[in-house]
Amino acid sequence: MGNDDRVDYTGKTVLLVDDDLDFLAQHELGLKSIGFTVISAESQKDALELIANKKYDIAVFDLMMENEDSGFILSYNSKKKNPDVPVIIATSVTNETGMQFDSITEESRSWVKADIMLDKDLRFDQLERAINTLLS
Repeated sequence: MGNDDRVDYTGKTVLLVDDDLDFLAQHELGLKSIGFTVISAESQKDALELIANKKYDIAVFDLMMENEDSGFILSYNSKKKNPDVPVIIATSVTNETGMQFDSITEESRSWVKADIMLDKDLRFDQLERAINTLLS
């Protein structure tokens, strides 16, 4: 995808949650560069408040923050309040534990509540492609 055919998300809001401030800053810049308004949080606690009180078009959650399953908890709460808002979970669990999380199967999607799971070492263009898939 060249820069000329990038999707412009002006008028759309993304909820971005991660306790890794470098990841947060890097992806916030990328998301703003394609037009998103970014609301962000650095903890599960702060994110739960945003989920309850803010409107957003898509959410990107880190999996492991205060709890090993923070991303799942946020995803569950987000889907409960806004069933139609897509959720992406970014995780380094595979790197850290060798465990594979995959939300492609119907069965795992029913409990994970994420639409797409990405490896946390993702480059911004991978995140952008996932967003394009979910919002197209």
